[in-house]
Amino acid sequence: MEKEPIWEEENTFEIQNRIQNLMWTVSGDYGLDAEVDPASFRKSKYIALYDAIKQGGFARYFDQEQFRGYLVRKVYLGAEVSVLMRFAQLCMDSAVWKKLERERPGVPDIRRKAFEDTLDLDFGRLTSSQWGKVEGCYLRQSLYQMQAEKRIQRVLDRITALSGTEDTMEVIRCLDEVYNEVFDKGFTDKFHGLEEVLRVSDQELKEYDWKDYLEEEARESRAENLVNRFQEQMLLAEEEEKERRKGGNILLLDEESVAKMQNYIELNYGKSYLPHKEQMRLSRQICRGAHADSCLHFTDGILSSMVKVNSQSEYARKVKEINLRVLLQNQRVAKQNIQVLANVLKRALVTRTEKEICTGDYGKIRTDKLWNVGRTKNRRLFEREIRRDNSDFVVEVLIDASGSQRARQSQVALQAYIISEALSMAGIAQRVMGFCTFWDYTVMRRFRDYEEGREANERIFEFYGSANNRDGLAIRAAADSLEKRPEENKILIVLSDGRPNDLIVNRPHSRNPKPYCGEYAVKDTALEVRRLRNRGVAVLGVFTGKEEDLQAEKRIYGKDFAYIRDIANFSNVVGRYLKKQLLD
Repeated sequence: MEKEPIWEEENTFEIQNRIQNLMWTVSGDYGLDAEVDPASFRKSKYIALYDAIKQGGFARYFDQEQFRGYLVRKVYLGAEVSVLMRFAQLCMDSAVWKKLERERPGVPDIRRKAFEDTLDLDFGRLTSSQWGKVEGCYLRQSLYQMQAEKRIQRVLDRITALSGTEDTMEVIRCLDEVYNEVFDKGFTDKFHGLEEVLRVSDQELKEYDWKDYLEEEARESRAENLVNRFQEQMLLAEEEEKERRKGGNILLLDEESVAKMQNYIELNYGKSYLPHKEQMRLSRQICRGAHADSCLHFTDGILSSMVKVNSQSEYARKVKEINLRVLLQNQRVAKQNIQVLANVLKRALVTRTEKEICTGDYGKIRTDKLWNVGRTKNRRLFEREIRRDNSDFVVEVLIDASGSQRARQSQVALQAYIISEALSMAGIAQRVMGFCTFWDYTVMRRFRDYEEGREANERIFEFYGSANNRDGLAIRAAADSLEKRPEENKILIVLSDGRPNDLIVNRPHSRNPKPYCGEYAVKDTALEVRRLRNRGVAVLGVFTGKEEDLQAEKRIYGKDFAYIRDIANFSNVVGRYLKKQLLD
């Protein structure tokens, strides 16, 4: 759907005023405190308009403070904010839209167009998770009266039943039941239902410094929105060469933002495990060429080196629980893959240590070759045994932890865990790292280090996707440590979606390099892989993305890449490559 010119020409202030005025008009309360995100306009004016109508309508017909109080208490007890708010929007819509229709005949048309745009623009989000599917089915049922599968339809029936209610508590009760049913069935076991949520006192929230927390999250949310907006422009830039040359996708930060950047990174990704001077030295040494305006941040993750509890740490904790649940659901397949891969590695190492007899010009003399003396120029009259060392291998597993992995983060974590467990069982030294890029920081998240025992492998399930990915820099940073290892044979395994893509955020007075996406990013990452291979490091790419990005993965990793469609075949595919490296 094309945007009307008038919306493109309006500036941010005018857009914000228009949305706020609409919300105030619908609610009848011109003192209503409402934060408006003008960036949503650029996505779809109908989504932005209907959101304002819905928020205003809810404030008019229901007790907004009571509803907000429930949301705060639910999140305080560990609910995942983004999922809770998605379901809250559905419940609010069901509760108000028919009431608004009776008073404002234009509302159904705006609602319809907003739902159509959401289905079109957010297709990936609406199909990548169970809660996303519930939202998608709600939109399709509202538009086309389409029935969903039995389990989802039961949830939809509960939500749509709110259309006749005027009781805020009924909306809260429905939202709580839907969240627990679809996303977190264990919540009621842990907190004994809605009553315990509502019993959280204002004093407890005050002691938790909740006001500061909410304000901080609001600021961070606005920063994320800004980044997401520019990221959308970056994707557009891949297709529009002319706009890319104009440099319209470069976001410049002011001095104040730069000063806060390090604190923000630590707050959301954890403190660095390196001393500040060492981290700065590595950044200067590694961040060159296409990455000259970047920085590196080495961390053990927000759960291991937390600055303070916030929504990001709660999200990380919740995702770990989900990842472990996926492991439990796939326990038999995972165990089988680990055992098969470990056996492949062990057999290859045993074969490697078997003695090999070769002839040469020194060693133990062979009497059957003495006839050559004086008769031929053959000097290979001796034989010797060669035993290769089976402990001269080291493996680095590097995982793309960008936001594009969110839809499959549990599967990616499971794949990395299978590799790590098999390497541990085979006695091969290994390190597992994840990487993502936010602002101009590429975050290198360490899950386990080379010398740690097998018990450290479980930390891999703390993996989650966030922000962007600068693959070339991450590979260079991982290789810096790998190449310093004493082992003779070095292997790097990269689990990625084959789509390097990073929003460029530059400090004042920087050189403003090209946007790191599309052809430019693929070539840079492929160059880093070739450089490593030329220095004797074996590199395997394990593809974890969408089939449409498969060609980019092939260009980056050449013939040494694995595309695993079925987790049950994971060990066979990866095992063949590792066996080849061990026996060469």
